[in-house]
Amino acid sequence: MTSTPPTTDGVAAPERRNGRDRRIRTFWGVLFGGISPRRRVPRRRDEPHLAAIDWFHPQWLAVAVLIVLLSVADAFLTLTLLGLGASEINPFMAPLVTGSGHSFAISKMLLTCSGVVTLTLLSRFRAFGRLPVGLILYGVLAIYIVLVSYELWLLETHSIGSFGEP
Repeated sequence: MTSTPPTTDGVAAPERRNGRDRRIRTFWGVLFGGISPRRRVPRRRDEPHLAAIDWFHPQWLAVAVLIVLLSVADAFLTLTLLGLGASEINPFMAPLVTGSGHSFAISKMLLTCSGVVTLTLLSRFRAFGRLPVGLILYGVLAIYIVLVSYELWLLETHSIGSFGEP
């Protein structure tokens, strides 16, 4: 990156860049962009880079917060239902539930939060070239609403100890 580009008159323009290349610090750009956003839209149409913008619409914050809050409620309700005799049917989470409730809750929050942050950062892209990633976020939110509603229904309709009976 030390070559100087020629100008329209054929004379090379002097190099104006100095210091490190800022584009290699994507994580810093995401953090600093949240405090002082500069790019609200990509500079070029259909720019494919993750760091093309550093401001996201507030609706994605609302969706992300709702998903995380519903995930916390799901973890709490799952542990409550397990204490009442229910069993975990998710084969990925079942090994975590057999240990302490703390490892289950921490693992669930780490997985959920990392997924939500990733989907939020990619919200303006299309998955598989067709499906808007923002739509996936809304789908995850809808799934959590249904799941927490189902768990609340289980708590209301089943008495203590009735989960283990046929």
